[in-house]
Amino acid sequence: MVRHARNPSASASVTADQLLHVSYPDKVTELIRGQLVVREPPGTRHGAIASRLAHFLTDFVYRNALGVVFAQDTGFQIASNPDTVRAPDAAFLTAARAAAIHDRGYARVAPDLVAEVLSPDDRAGEVRAKVADWLAAGVRLVWVIDPRRRAADVYRAGGSVSSGETRLDGEDVLPGFTCAVSDLLV
Repeated sequence: MVRHARNPSASASVTADQLLHVSYPDKVTELIRGQLVVREPPGTRHGAIASRLAHFLTDFVYRNALGVVFAQDTGFQIASNPDTVRAPDAAFLTAARAAAIHDRGYARVAPDLVAEVLSPDDRAGEVRAKVADWLAAGVRLVWVIDPRRRAADVYRAGGSVSSGETRLDGEDVLPGFTCAVSDLLV
């Protein structure tokens, strides 16, 4: 059964538990500092790129028994009071931290690695805010893949940034993982 929520007012704070019961058909929702954000779903090309990346990550991670890979739009509660639930396009969580995953709800853990695939309508400020949220929550490596540039920007927990990368490297988060950005593009 799909439950529909009233459109909360801008001042109404929503919790991660309440977000579980919110449904806007054909929309994607996130929770940012207690405020519900409703967006259009990503486009088809975006989904194909995210899927290809998840495939490459999944193959590497499971073959080497390193942890768990999450598909597009899986929510993680990365802050509380007010709650923030973000949903990356792909994510990785080490095996040692996988106990944070429960049958219901959002894991209250930041992934070790997240990937965001830019869509044509993404705003630079919103992307920077999302990357900042991930890093503040403890994500060690963030890949922002830009299909138009055929490159990625890489953000690290220590604050270093590499721009215009044509290869994704797992660095110390997924040692040995590498993938050409061009291999993701369709």
